[in-house]
Amino acid sequence: MTQLTSIGLNITQSEALTKQLNTLLSSYQIQYMNARGFHWNIKGRQFFELHLKFEEIYNDLLLKVDEVAERILTLGGQPKHAYSEYMSLSNISEAQGISDGATAVNNLLAGFEQLISHQRIILAQASEASDEGTASLMSDYIKEQEKLIWMLKAYLA
Repeated sequence: MTQLTSIGLNITQSEALTKQLNTLLSSYQIQYMNARGFHWNIKGRQFFELHLKFEEIYNDLLLKVDEVAERILTLGGQPKHAYSEYMSLSNISEAQGISDGATAVNNLLAGFEQLISHQRIILAQASEASDEGTASLMSDYIKEQEKLIWMLKAYLA
C-alpha cells in the first residue's frame, strides 16, 4: 500500500520533489545574490534604468525563494538554508566583480534560462505525482520568466 503525505501525495514522489525543489531553492538564492550585487555595483550610462530593474528582479526572486521554501515544507521536507549548501546544489554560478550592464544582463539571462530548464523538470515530475500545488507554482514561474527573458534579450538587442 502506498503511503501518503498529510496532503494526500505519495511520500516517495514528494521526497523526490523536495530534493529537486531544494536544488531550485539554491539556484534562486544564488540568482538573487547575483541580481543584488548587480544592483549595488552597476556603473555606466545605463545605471539608472538597470539599477531599478535589478532591484525589481531581486525583489521578485526573494519572494520566490520564500515560496519555494514554503512549498518544500508543505511537502514535508526541510528547505536548505546554508550558503554552503546553496553553492553545492545550485545550477547557477556565483557572479563576482561585474559592473558592466550588458555583462550583468547576460549573466541574469543565463540564470533565468537555467531556472526555467530546471522548473520544467520539476513541473513534469509534479504532474506525474499529481502534485497540483508544485505544478502550478512552476507553471506560473515559467510563464513570468519566459516574458522576462524576452524583455532582457530585447533590451540587449
